[in-house]
Amino acid sequence: MDSDNRLGTFLRARRQQVSPEEFGMAGGGQRRVAGLRREEVAMLAGMSADYYIRLEQGRDKHPSDQIVAALARVFSLDDDGTAHLRALARPAPRRTRAPRRPERVTPSLLRLMRTWSDTPALVYGRYMDVLAATPLAIALNSCSAPGVNQVRMVFLDPEARNVFPEWPAIAAETVAALRVSAGTDLDDPRLIELVGELSLKSEDFRRLWAKHEVRAKTAGDKRFLHPLVGEIAVSYETFTVNGAPGQTLVVYHAEPASDAEQSLALLGSMPAVDAPMSSSTPRR
Repeated sequence: MDSDNRLGTFLRARRQQVSPEEFGMAGGGQRRVAGLRREEVAMLAGMSADYYIRLEQGRDKHPSDQIVAALARVFSLDDDGTAHLRALARPAPRRTRAPRRPERVTPSLLRLMRTWSDTPALVYGRYMDVLAATPLAIALNSCSAPGVNQVRMVFLDPEARNVFPEWPAIAAETVAALRVSAGTDLDDPRLIELVGELSLKSEDFRRLWAKHEVRAKTAGDKRFLHPLVGEIAVSYETFTVNGAPGQTLVVYHAEPASDAEQSLALLGSMPAVDAPMSSSTPRR
C-alpha cells in the first residue's frame, strides 16, 4: 500500500501535483518528471536541496515545525493536508494492536435518527462502511443502506456513475476522506484489505490513492440522479460522533420550496424501504 518511508512517499506525491507555472517556472515538454523538481521545492521552502532530498529518501524523517509549515505552503496544503504532514513528521509510537471491535452506532443516536422521518441522514465508520441510515437516506440513494462500504461502492459498483452525475469529483472526495480517516495508521489490517482490493480492481482508485490527497468531508453540495424523481440537488453537513472515534454523521437537506425538497417529500411518501436501520457487518 505505502512504503515504510511514509513521509517521503507523501512529499514525492504532493510535489508531483504542483505545477511549475504556479511559481513562474518553465514547464511543459522541457521537464522529464511531473510537477516540481526536488531542488525547486527546496528553494521555494527555504532549505538546502540536500536536506529536502534526505526527507524524500527517508534518511531524515523528523523535520521541524518550520520546515513542515514551509512545505505545506509550497504544496498548497489545506488544514487537513497540513495536519497529515505534521503527523507524518511526528509519528506516534507503534503500539501492540488490539483487535478492533465491530463498529456500531449507539442506541441513543439510533433513537434520534428514527425521529428524522423527513431527513436523509447516515452514519459511516472509520472505513466508510455505512453503519446506520434513515429510510429517506436509503430511498434517496440505495448505496447508503447499512452495510454498504461507500468507497467500494463508488469505485466497484457500475451503478455509482449513474447515481452521481459528478462522479469524478465524488471519487476524488471519497479517496481524500478515506485518507483522513486512516490518518497515519496504514498498517490497519482492514484498511490494507480494502485498499488492496480497490487497487487491484480499479485503475481510478489506484490513481487517486497515489495522489495522497487528504481532505475531510465537512459540508458541501451533492447531486443524485434518482430513477423515479430524476436529479436531486441537496446540501450536506457532517458531524463527528463524540464517544465513537472514527464515526461520522452526514445529514442532507434541500433548499426550502425547491424542486429537491418536493422530490424528497415524494420519496418520503413512498412505502418504507425494506432495509435495516443499522448494521455492523460491511457488505462485500
